[in-house]
Amino acid sequence: MKRVKDMVAEANAVVSHAPAAQVLGAHGQPGVTFVDLRDPRELDREGMIPGAFHCPRGMLEFWIDPESPYAKEQFQSGGRFVFYCASGWRSALSAKVAQEMGLEGVSHITDGFAGWKKAGGPVEERPKKG
Repeated sequence: MKRVKDMVAEANAVVSHAPAAQVLGAHGQPGVTFVDLRDPRELDREGMIPGAFHCPRGMLEFWIDPESPYAKEQFQSGGRFVFYCASGWRSALSAKVAQEMGLEGVSHITDGFAGWKKAGGPVEERPKKG
């Protein structure tokens, strides 16, 4: 049986990745979109990186594919994408899938949102739906 740890290691072998402390400088840069893959309950409980685009992990493929009726313009921008989740596992798998789907400039934060907070990265409450 293939284990999640093996899948994450395989993803990390083919996608760009770095710990949060090394990614802090990319925050707020033009053309860089941080993509939060966590569950909405995690966002409500812990907050998120300011300006991040929330994409629930289960919708990723549908939102990336420009031919999908669910395609999101954020993924059609041609910019750079920094994926993150709580600890770097979902983001590794997501970055690999995004790259396989043809999205360029994809990377992920290996220590996730936990690493972001530990590195002193800014955090805000999840924006309220209006």
